[in-house]
Amino acid sequence: MKSVRQPRQWLYRLAAAALSATACLASYAAEPPIKIGLVAALSGQSAKSGEALTRGLTVAINEINAAGGVKGRQLELVRRDDESNPGKGMLAARELIQREKVAMLFGGLDTPVSLAIVPLANQLKMPFMGIWAAGTGITHNGAQENYAFRVSAVDELVDEALINYGVNKTGMKKPGMILVNNPWGESNEKGFRVALEKRQLPIAGVERIEDSDVDLVPQLTRLKNAGADTLLMVGNVGPSAQVVKSLHKMGWQVPVVSHWGPAGGRFSELAGPGAGRVTFIQTFVFTDRNTPKGDAVLNALKQQYPAIKTLADVTPAVGIANAYDAMHLAALAMEKAAGLDGPAIRAGFYQIDDYQGLIKHYRQPFSAQQHDALGPDDYVFAHFVGEQIVPVTP
Repeated sequence: MKSVRQPRQWLYRLAAAALSATACLASYAAEPPIKIGLVAALSGQSAKSGEALTRGLTVAINEINAAGGVKGRQLELVRRDDESNPGKGMLAARELIQREKVAMLFGGLDTPVSLAIVPLANQLKMPFMGIWAAGTGITHNGAQENYAFRVSAVDELVDEALINYGVNKTGMKKPGMILVNNPWGESNEKGFRVALEKRQLPIAGVERIEDSDVDLVPQLTRLKNAGADTLLMVGNVGPSAQVVKSLHKMGWQVPVVSHWGPAGGRFSELAGPGAGRVTFIQTFVFTDRNTPKGDAVLNALKQQYPAIKTLADVTPAVGIANAYDAMHLAALAMEKAAGLDGPAIRAGFYQIDDYQGLIKHYRQPFSAQQHDALGPDDYVFAHFVGEQIVPVTP
C-alpha cells in the first residue's frame, strides 16, 4: 500500500502546483489596464481635431501594448467630450481622475478649457499632458508643484515665429491683429506686442472676434482704414473661416499669417475658395516624403482607420503627431516612475533621456524648469491646397 500511496501523493502535489501556477498566470493576465484619460472637443466644429488627437493616442497605445505595455500592464484610453466648454472640461477631468482613476490626463484643443483643468490637476497631483492648446499659461502656471506638461506649440514662441515670418515673407511693416475674444486671444496679443516692440513696428489696430460672428467686415474695415498691411490672426476654425469669407466679400487681398486654428477642422470647406491664402503654423505635416517613422505611423493610421486613403484624410496631422509623441513620452515616464501615482509619474518625466519621435528626436525633453518639449525650431509653416495641409515652400 505504501508504494501505491506515494506516487498518488506526488500526483496530488503536481496537480496543486499546476493549479497554483495557473492561478498566478490568470491573476497576472487579469491585472487591470492602466487608464489614460483624454478631455477634448469630440463634437462641433473642432470634432475633426478631437478625432486626430484620439487617433494619435490610439496608434501610440497600440504600439506600446504590443511591446508589453507599461510595467507589464496594458494601456486603455478613456475619452470625454468637453464641447469646447471650460466648465464641461473641468467636470470631465474630475470624473476621469476621481471615478475612472486614470493614471495620466491628456488635454485637448482649447486654451480656455486647459486653463480651467490645470489648477485641478495641480491640486489633485494628476499629471496633465497638453497636446494641442498653446496658451503659455498652461505650463507656465506659477504652481509650486507643476503637474502640467506639453507636447505642442507655445503661444509666446509661436507669436515670435509669426512676426518673424510676416516681416521676412510678406514685408509686414504695420500689422493688424484680429483675435478671438477669449484667454487664447489675450495670450497671443501679449506675445505679438512683445515681438513687435522688439522690432519697433507699429500696430494698425486690434480687433476681437466671437465664435458666433458671421460678418467681420466692420472689424476688418477698421484695420484696412488704419493701414494694416498684414493680418495676424488667432482663432479656431469657425471664426477664422469667417475672417476669410469677409475678406473675400470686401475684395481685400491682404496677407493673413495665422496661429494654427485653421488646421483644427473643416476650414477649407467653411472658408471657401480663399482658404489657401492663410499661412499658419504647425508642428508636423505628413507629406509624400516622410521619415521612416512618419511612414510607419501613416501606415498604422491607414490600417487602423480604413477611411484614410490620402494625405488629405489625415488633416490635421499636427493633432495626430503631438498626441502620438506625447503618449510615447508619457509611457516612458510611467515606466521610469517608482509607482503609478501622480508624484512618481511627474518625477518620471524628468528622467526621460532620449526618444526618437515623430516630430523630432527628443533629448531630455523635460526638467523641473521646462515642461514644454517643443520649441521654436520645431515649427513649420503651411497652408491649405484643396483639403490638404501642405508645407509652404521656403
